[in-house]
Amino acid sequence: MPYPQYLTAEEKLEQGKQALGIPRIVVICGSTRFMVDMQEANLRETAAGHIVVAPGCNLKEPHPFWADDMLMAPLKIRLDDLHRAKIRLADEVLVVGDYIGDSTRAEIQYAVSLGKPIRYTHPEVNPLLGGAA
Repeated sequence: MPYPQYLTAEEKLEQGKQALGIPRIVVICGSTRFMVDMQEANLRETAAGHIVVAPGCNLKEPHPFWADDMLMAPLKIRLDDLHRAKIRLADEVLVVGDYIGDSTRAEIQYAVSLGKPIRYTHPEVNPLLGGAA
């Protein structure tokens, strides 16, 4: 008698999304200097029928939530963790912008480790193809 084949958490998630008729989920990654471009990409992806998850905070803009370093440091850690969760949830990654810094590069590497397909609004910066940072 063969042993049962148990599904991974990722396989269960994919089956659940299919069973519920959940549309393709796209996560937007990139430097928050491109927030306007991210909003445009969100609009385009949404109009194409995709669910879009994206950065929800721009730490480069002043806000009381991160007004000083005592607030900023733990928030940055939580936001990084949250964005990795968005990458795990997504079916695909869309990297926005013509610059890739350390944080975005780490997100790309994480997505690659999960086997997520990655698109670029500016393919010439793809670090996996030797693009400029």
